[in-house]
Amino acid sequence: MTRYNDLSHAVRRVLRLSGNIPFSCWYENEAFMKSKNSNTMKLHTPDQTRENIRRLMALFPNCVREIRDADGRVHRAVDFDQLRQELSTSLVERPRERYRLDWPGKRAALLTANTPIAKTLRPRQEESVAFETTQNLFIEGDNLDALKLIQETWLGKVKMIYIDPPYNTGKDFIYRDNFTASTAHYLLASGQKNGDGERLVANLEGNGRFHSDWLSMIYPRLKLARNLLRDDGVIFISIDDNEVSNLRKICDEVFGEENFIANIVWSRKRGKDNSAKFLSRNHEHLISYAKLISKASFNRLEISQETKKAYKNSDNDPRGAYRLLGLWSRGTQGGSQYDFKSRSGKYFTKRNWLVGKDKMEALDRDNKLKFNGDKVYRKLFISEYKGDIPETIWLDASNAANAADEIKALLGTQVFDTVKPIPYLMKMIKCGLNKDDLILDFFAGSATTAHAVMQLNAEDGGNRRFIMVQLPEPCDENSAAYHAGYASIAEISKERIRRAGKRILDGECHRDWNRDVGFRVLKVDSTNMKDVYYRPDTLNQTELPGMVDNVKKDRTAEDLLFQVLVDWGVDLSLPIREETIHDKTVFFVDDNALVACFDSGVHEELVKELARLKPLRAVFRDNGFSSDAVKINVTQIFRQLSPATEVKAI
Repeated sequence: MTRYNDLSHAVRRVLRLSGNIPFSCWYENEAFMKSKNSNTMKLHTPDQTRENIRRLMALFPNCVREIRDADGRVHRAVDFDQLRQELSTSLVERPRERYRLDWPGKRAALLTANTPIAKTLRPRQEESVAFETTQNLFIEGDNLDALKLIQETWLGKVKMIYIDPPYNTGKDFIYRDNFTASTAHYLLASGQKNGDGERLVANLEGNGRFHSDWLSMIYPRLKLARNLLRDDGVIFISIDDNEVSNLRKICDEVFGEENFIANIVWSRKRGKDNSAKFLSRNHEHLISYAKLISKASFNRLEISQETKKAYKNSDNDPRGAYRLLGLWSRGTQGGSQYDFKSRSGKYFTKRNWLVGKDKMEALDRDNKLKFNGDKVYRKLFISEYKGDIPETIWLDASNAANAADEIKALLGTQVFDTVKPIPYLMKMIKCGLNKDDLILDFFAGSATTAHAVMQLNAEDGGNRRFIMVQLPEPCDENSAAYHAGYASIAEISKERIRRAGKRILDGECHRDWNRDVGFRVLKVDSTNMKDVYYRPDTLNQTELPGMVDNVKKDRTAEDLLFQVLVDWGVDLSLPIREETIHDKTVFFVDDNALVACFDSGVHEELVKELARLKPLRAVFRDNGFSSDAVKINVTQIFRQLSPATEVKAI
């Protein structure tokens, strides 16, 4: 979607001379596009570098200058000499040693995270389940692209992220990202042409199993993922011994060392590996960080059988089973110092207690104290117990062999060797996610996360939602998955969610559950717009006649709708309704969150009817109006009938 007022004077002149657009229309078209509520949409992801400069300018306006580049364009740049003066008391000069994580390619990885892309998400109803109503999403494509495309939609809205990235074992694959083109040509390089080459490369022993390659892969993805977390959000990352130390360091940099929660050790194997040279390696790591440790919290887990054994009722207390907790302070526990006399007459001279005097007296009045010599205990009834606090060693979260059995039972063949078990994911979700929260997994693999979310919702009536992202990585032609008919990992992911949802619905379900086992499939693809939308200045006169319509021929109205949703930052899981009004197809997103019509021949009667519905947003195709007069009047119609509506064109 390009603004007419953004077209160069030279292109306008060529268009006028070519006769494709009447000269008399130019003033009106530009006036329409310049009007307050008729801004066109940018249709590419945010430029994080420009955003960072904007934030820096707010803090140090004197450190940002306007400069002219080699092409004569004026843009903002940071004056680092001036910035050094502003920060002179805490400046770290280059020769000075300091603690930091560095590797060859780190600067390029940061550029990769910040560089915008001109891509879109295209809907695939035929691959989805309950496309119109589900609140779950499955995004097929490179997760770096996907994370950029959903930045505005889910900025600060995701409660929990779980990822199971490649472990860098020397046998797995890592992503090769190619965003090294200059920002002046990024739209051409990353949006209009498929110039990335192979997206996955083996990080083999022969390559030295480079840590740098792995770090350059994970770094930009974690930086973008952090933006999506809520302030009370948390991230869990599965990893093994190969990269756990580097992962800790890179997470310290991205999330902040102070936001580290725990390194959980998961027992992943049933038995010993007697062929091991030194030790049988039975564990994996689960690293957890908070967005802001001051706002994050973990849920308690349900009471285990082991915990229940500690609750007894030796004196037949009518309130049920309880366990005893000592109330005197020991060592460094702190506490409150005072004398205490119980209602039964027992007297204790001044000592440190774990609770204040008012609390102690309240426990005594409630008959919750028990005495044994000079020791005082409180009764904690099982009915008062809030649940088990999660521990850092997980021995009860199933194992890899069980996970293999789970997916084999569901899909009929062993399609993955490194799949995670459902109880493992469910335990994680119970810790970090509440019943109405959103979870993101951008290394979805076999979609165990989606399976676990649906299973847990069915058990407790929750309304947890998921976003899965998976690259359509081709299955090896010698693999069981390929012989079972799966061409890519993404196909396995989607089929597992379909079958798992059906199986869950066939079982016992909580009566309050909304029974949402659907998912809306969206695929990362090149932009819907032709080059003329982004690069009008580079066109020559012979190309112009075919550029009157700036939308690619193979794109549908649904494709345009979702690119608008992405660009506007509208929730991609909102319900969508399609209606025919005045013989035109109109899309309603969440009733009045957005209305869109991309048909040609849009007239004033349709515009007025849509304006009377008072939607929050309205969008039309720039060349879809029946006349220039209608185009000019759109803004005025909405201003009169629905002044709060934001109107845009593509």
